Amino acid sequence: MFESSPRKIISVDFYRLSSGREPVREWLKSLKKSERKVVGEDLKMVQGGWPLGMPLVRNLGKGLWEVRSTLPNVIARVLFIMHQEQIVLLHGFIKKTQKTPLQDIELALKRAKEVKQG
Repeated sequence: MFESSPRKIISVDFYRLSSGREPVREWLKSLKKSERKVVGEDLKMVQGGWPLGMPLVRNLGKGLWEVRSTLPNVIARVLFIMHQEQIVLLHGFIKKTQKTPLQDIELALKRAKEVKQG
């Protein structure tokens, strides 16, 4: 029998505004408990299995990734970057169009830049 070494669980951090607010945490809390559970399980899968690809994780380019969660009636996305060996959750939203809206990507990229600049 082969013994596989346990996968490293990558820590998750929330992007924080200068005011101390954490938009992704607030967004998650606004979801129904059942929806929050699905998104949480998807994030846990990314933590334990990184790097992952489709269908759960998609590379959006420029170091930006999205976790693709399918909820009972809607589709949720959490945009993140890998920074200093951890997942930094930048932006979460309910997807209403086929393509990820550019304004959501731009917001996440702006936040990613702030994270990288410290």
